[in-house]
Amino acid sequence: MVKVLDQKTRCAWSSGNELAIRYHDEEWGVPVHDDRTLFEFLILEGAQAGLSWNTILNKRENYRKAFGGFDPRRVARYDRRKLQQLMRDPGIVRNPLKIASAVGNAKAFLRVQEEFGSFDRYIWQLVGCKPRVNAVKSAKDVPARTAESDAMSKHLEHRGFNFVGSTICYAFMQAVGMVNDHVVECFRYKQIARQR
Repeated sequence: MVKVLDQKTRCAWSSGNELAIRYHDEEWGVPVHDDRTLFEFLILEGAQAGLSWNTILNKRENYRKAFGGFDPRRVARYDRRKLQQLMRDPGIVRNPLKIASAVGNAKAFLRVQEEFGSFDRYIWQLVGCKPRVNAVKSAKDVPARTAESDAMSKHLEHRGFNFVGSTICYAFMQAVGMVNDHVVECFRYKQIARQR
């Protein structure tokens, strides 16, 4: 099912609010190769676990402030005092495990950058270095996980990442354009498919 707004046909999930529409129209499914942005989505997708994506979109600017503009070097240096400060910040999801995992993930992210030259090089090779373009007709056809997200989850967990289960990894893949899951009637489907 798709939502028609402003004469444009969009994926139905984007009809929630203006932030969701803008995110859908400008970011979701666009291939990302910038390490800072990849780190941002890794943290946001982990924070979203068990919550709605709209909750995270509404807190995204607060996350950018709280997590140093998603600079993994800064986040990796967060100490216990900083974690306690974040637990009092109503602008983010105040789950101690999710907050601590952001710091642990920053450290793991830096190790991957050191080994591979960039997180981008590492993560994209897990999907053959090119986006997968699906041809889904409705949201119910979109899987919650795939063999690729299962493999990515195992790779990331092996390297010390947390909150990277297969479902989170698949949402990450969708967000950063490793997979194009816009429904075929959506105006963004063909635009993003051309960006392969």
